[in-house]
Amino acid sequence: MADAVLNGRAVQEDAHRPPPAPVTLRQALPVWLRVAALSFGGPAGQIAVMHRILVEERRWVSEGRFLHALNFCTLLPGPEAQQLATYIGWLMHGTRGGLVAGCLFVLPGLVAIMALSWVYALYGKAGFVAGLFFGLKAAVLAIVIQAVLRIGRKALKGPAMVALAAASFVGIFLLDVPFPLIVLAAGTVGYLGGRAGSRIFAAGAGHGASVQDDGGAYLFGEEQSPQERASAGQTLRVAGIWAALWLAPVLALLALLGPDSVFSLIAVFFSKMAMVTFGGAYAVLSYVAQQAVEQYGWLRPGEMLDGLGMAETTPGPLIMVTQFVGFLAAYRSPGSLPPLLAGTLGGLLTTWVTFAPCFLWIFAGAPSIERLRGNRALAGALSAITAAVVGVILNLAVWFALHTIFAELRPVAAGPIRIDLPVPGSLDPWALALAAAALVATFALRLGMLPTLAACSCAGILLHWAGWA
Repeated sequence: MADAVLNGRAVQEDAHRPPPAPVTLRQALPVWLRVAALSFGGPAGQIAVMHRILVEERRWVSEGRFLHALNFCTLLPGPEAQQLATYIGWLMHGTRGGLVAGCLFVLPGLVAIMALSWVYALYGKAGFVAGLFFGLKAAVLAIVIQAVLRIGRKALKGPAMVALAAASFVGIFLLDVPFPLIVLAAGTVGYLGGRAGSRIFAAGAGHGASVQDDGGAYLFGEEQSPQERASAGQTLRVAGIWAALWLAPVLALLALLGPDSVFSLIAVFFSKMAMVTFGGAYAVLSYVAQQAVEQYGWLRPGEMLDGLGMAETTPGPLIMVTQFVGFLAAYRSPGSLPPLLAGTLGGLLTTWVTFAPCFLWIFAGAPSIERLRGNRALAGALSAITAAVVGVILNLAVWFALHTIFAELRPVAAGPIRIDLPVPGSLDPWALALAAAALVATFALRLGMLPTLAACSCAGILLHWAGWA
C-alpha cells in the first residue's frame, strides 16, 4: 500500500535543509488535530495525509523511519493508519504523545458515527435518511470493488499469490471457513516460506525497502533514538497495564451481567476481533458482517452497508463501523436501560475494546521494532496474509453486491459448500442502476470517493422522494 502512497516522493529535495526545531507535545497537538480532521479515504488516503504532513511539511520523521514504522504497523492486527499515528506520536513524545496522536485519530469518527447512529435509530426509515443510505450502499459497493483491484494489483505478484487469494475466497465464500483461520493459515505458509528463503514470498512483502534519508533534514532520521526507550522488564509492565485496561471491563461485564448479556457479547466478540483484524477494515468487515447479521442477529444485511457508508463519509478508521454495530446491538436489546442510552454505551464499549489493543501492540512492541527490520520470515508472513486478504475482500464485495441489488437471498447447501444465492425476482432495478452509475463514476470518470458518495447520496434521496426506492 505504501509503495502506491509514497511513489514518486523525492527525499533529495530536502538534502540541504536544516532539521526543524524540536517540537513539544503542546506544539504537536494542532498538527495531530489536522491529521485527524483530514483522515478520510481509508488507510491509503490516511497514510498519504500523514506522509504529506509529517514527512514533507513538518519533517518530523524521515522517509525510512516512516516506512519502517508502517511495516511494523502492518504486521499488527488492527487499523494500521491509527497505529502508525500512535507509533509516531510515541517516537516523538513517548507514551503521552502516542496517546494524544492515537486518540485524536479516533475521536472525530467516534463523535460522527455516534451522532449518525442516533439519527439512524430515530429516523433511519424515514424519508431523507432512508434515501441517503439507499444511495450510500451503491457508492460503498463501488469503493469495495476498487479496494479489491487496488490491493490485488499490489499483492498478487505471481501464481503462488494468486493461488493464495483464490483459496482464501473459496474458503470464506463457499466453505464458510472462519476469517481468523484463513489469516493464521496464510501467515504460517508465508512465514515458513520466508524462513526457508523462498523468493515467492519476498515479492510484495512489506511496504518497500527502507529509504535512506539525507542525514539531517528531519527530527527523526535513521540514527535518532525515540524519546522513550524501554528495557525488557519495563516493556512487560507496559504490556500488562494495557492488557488490564483492555480486558478488565470485559471480565467485569461477564461477572456482573453474565455471558448472555448483550454488553458481554459485544465485549467478548469485538475483543476477539481486535486480535485477528489483519489486512485492514475491508478484510475484517466480511467476518464482522456475517457474525453480526447471521449469528447474533444484531443487524439486518442492508444495515451493515449503511454503517459502512457512515464510516466512509466520516473521518477516522473505517473500522469505526463496528461502533455502529455495537450501538444497534445494545439499542435493540437494552434490558432495563433506555434504548438510546444502551445503544450509546454499546457503541462506546465496542470502540474501547476495538482500539485499546492498538495501544497495547504499539506501546509494548515499539521499543523492539528495530528487531523486525529485514526479517525475512515476518516479511513472508505479511506478504502471504496480504494475498489472502485479497480473497477475503473479494468475498466482501460479492456479499455486499448480493445484498445491495437483491432484496432476498436463499441459503443453499451441498456437502461442505454453504452459499446464499439471490432470488432473481427480488432484483431491485434502481439499486442496480445506481450501483452501475457508482462504478462508472469511480472507474471511468475517476471522480474520487467523496464526490461519488455525495452524488449517490443525492440520487438516493431523489429516488426515495419520488417513491421509486
